[in-house]
Amino acid sequence: MLNEIKKDAQSRMQKSIEALRTTLSKVRTGRATTALVDHLKVNYYGSDMPLTQVASVTVSDARSLTITPWEKPMVAAIEKAILGSDLGLTPNTAGTTIRINIPALTEERRKDLTKVVHSEGEDAKVAVRNIRRDANQQIKDLLKEKAITEDDERRTEDEIQKITDKAIKDIDEVIKEKEVELMAV
Repeated sequence: MLNEIKKDAQSRMQKSIEALRTTLSKVRTGRATTALVDHLKVNYYGSDMPLTQVASVTVSDARSLTITPWEKPMVAAIEKAILGSDLGLTPNTAGTTIRINIPALTEERRKDLTKVVHSEGEDAKVAVRNIRRDANQQIKDLLKEKAITEDDERRTEDEIQKITDKAIKDIDEVIKEKEVELMAV
């Protein structure tokens, strides 16, 4: 019973860290990565499809992406999706190939993005702490039902705290990695 609570808390905390990594992969660093356009939806014959399902996206060099639609009529729809996104990027089209050049970031923009990274990190830490609170509440409920002893309760709460500390340390490392990536010119 207690092991299940610990395992559940640990797996939920890991999911929070992975969600943070996914979110931060979308923060533009001035270097080209296919993660920048992964979330884009393209109108494909009346339904919205992920860009990666209607075209191949490749990194051609450090500052540009190449998008090659699988069908020629999709070029205009992909351009429209890129222009309508929050990326602030302009697609250049040559035949059926779409190139996206990623401009270098200004110092001010880098600092703004660092604030965004810290904010996302804080959100992840709050999520981890909420998971800890839920797990501790489950333990207290078991104690009330006299399903466990007070010693079991204390020991398990300490173990959950250790799991929480490790998760928060991991979140700090993810934030630090992204900061270094943002500040590299």
